[in-house]
Amino acid sequence: MASIDPKIQSRLIRDLEPVVAVELDRHIATTKDWYPHEYVPWSEGRDFAGPLNGDAWEAKDSKLTTVAQDSLVLNLMTEDNLPSYHTEIALSMGRDGAWNTWINRWTAEEARHSIVLRDYLMATRGVDPNELEDLRMAHMQVGYETPYDNDMLHTVAYVSFQELATRISHRNTGRISNDAVCEGMLARVALDENLHMLFYRNLLGAAIELEPNAAMVAIKDVVTNFQMPGAGMPGWGRKSVQIALAGIYDLDLHLNDVVQPVLRAWNLFEVTGLNAEGETARNELAAWLDQAASEVEKFNEKRDHHFERLVARGQEPLRLK
Repeated sequence: MASIDPKIQSRLIRDLEPVVAVELDRHIATTKDWYPHEYVPWSEGRDFAGPLNGDAWEAKDSKLTTVAQDSLVLNLMTEDNLPSYHTEIALSMGRDGAWNTWINRWTAEEARHSIVLRDYLMATRGVDPNELEDLRMAHMQVGYETPYDNDMLHTVAYVSFQELATRISHRNTGRISNDAVCEGMLARVALDENLHMLFYRNLLGAAIELEPNAAMVAIKDVVTNFQMPGAGMPGWGRKSVQIALAGIYDLDLHLNDVVQPVLRAWNLFEVTGLNAEGETARNELAAWLDQAASEVEKFNEKRDHHFERLVARGQEPLRLK
């Protein structure tokens, strides 16, 4: 991945601060505060085994589909790493003025997500609590470090796509959960993620106008190397495959519901005034999109064949309709 000239980064952080302030005001005027405890069915809860001599968790306690359990765990583990994300974003954007106000506001809003997800899972006995806590400890001790070397442009480009990807993952997890309470809770979380995406997408749109070549390079790097922030956690491989098979989040959704809509919002392929580096980055991005579309077709065909084999064996595939 290309590194952006530090002088350009410094100039953009300064010149974009008025945009951050405007977007922050818009965000606060648009969003509505909500209370995680109101989305948790506390009446379903009971003590667990341990010092309070409650009941040990059993698999039959959970009313969630198995793939919803996997997805909720991955989503929660991703949200749990918020301290690392806050650090990385603050290092890339700085701690001055409107930037600092936004970072702190974003962090406070994001913290609601791990609170409500964990409280829901504990109250409903949705997953094994000991396994969940062991996974949290392991995942948070590894932390998260951006591959973009505290580069503001790459960071804003990344979260523009990642926030939308997370919104879709949360929303679809709720839809496949077999629990109306879970679906309502995750719809509320997904709304936050969408508003965060709009903030970052609009911010990078302004950066494209100021520094189109550097922005194009950052976008190309992010899109062609994209990974969700929880990709390194234990169990990611198996769970992510099941989530993709179920249609909660797969390459088709990533390409057509995340990458393409954000690129269209920026009118990226109509940007003018690019130098050789910018044009090269855009051409590489276009080539990646073509290749990704081909990979989507291959994956969908393999998934269809997989489901056909399950049906032939008398098994009902668990997937979004």
